[in-house]
Amino acid sequence: MIKLTLRKKLKASGGEMLLDVDATIETGSLVTLYGPSGAGKTSILRMIAGLLRPDGGSVEVNGQTWFDSDKKMDRKPQQRSIGLVFQDYALFPNMTVKENLEFALVKKQDPAIVAELIDTIELGDLQHRKPDTLSGGQKQRVALARALVRRPEILLLDEPLSALDASMRIKLQDYLLKVHRQFNLTTLLVSHDVSEVLKMSDQIIVLENGRITRQGTPLKIFSDRQAGNKFQLTGEVLNIEREDVIYVVSVLIGNNLLKVVAAEEEVRELAVGDRVLVMSAVFSPVLQKIG
Repeated sequence: MIKLTLRKKLKASGGEMLLDVDATIETGSLVTLYGPSGAGKTSILRMIAGLLRPDGGSVEVNGQTWFDSDKKMDRKPQQRSIGLVFQDYALFPNMTVKENLEFALVKKQDPAIVAELIDTIELGDLQHRKPDTLSGGQKQRVALARALVRRPEILLLDEPLSALDASMRIKLQDYLLKVHRQFNLTTLLVSHDVSEVLKMSDQIIVLENGRITRQGTPLKIFSDRQAGNKFQLTGEVLNIEREDVIYVVSVLIGNNLLKVVAAEEEVRELAVGDRVLVMSAVFSPVLQKIG
């Protein structure tokens, strides 16, 4: 079980923001931190990892204190059993992909996990290349594989799949869930992709302006947003076209293209490339921008 009591003054786009959260996360659960940019989601991951020191509070993991401001206790990052995948890849530039993964092995650990990850995350053609020859998406895949090498107690993921195409993202979601369950990991994920959140999460913690505003199962959190909807689908806006007094929005959902009739107020803040939630209200689809 993870018990968090975190206080930290952070700089936000609107000025100074006080992060003030208290949360308990069950061992073996996969919990998503969800909310707008600048709400404090990544800062929470960094404080758990020991990369950002809280102004006050505590971090307790499975009965062991990792941080306590009153007791002046603060474990170093390398003393915390965590796997990290943040938005910056932090790969060693002088090492090949395979060497980056091998460097993460602990003493006496079976190196077979490296070959397994290279195969599962499809890094075989890249394993002898160095990071500066890789694309951003390829680097993210390497960073994800490296975080899994030690099979950590806690896996911290800050939108690790956002740079990948849909088919690879789905495959890695499946692999993450398999690893999470097989090794009873406690996983904290930051994601703006509602379909990913719904598929992967046991619980969602919604953050706004540094505070927890809601917490619950994915279905409860998202069904509460629009009570009475018959279905909810997520997709990407491909085109917005005006026809007389209405708009037709083309939304890619998986491999299917859905055209939704929308009013001007619904599309006013939409742009091509935005992620949207498509919801039914009786038989009329409703669009809502997400993330």
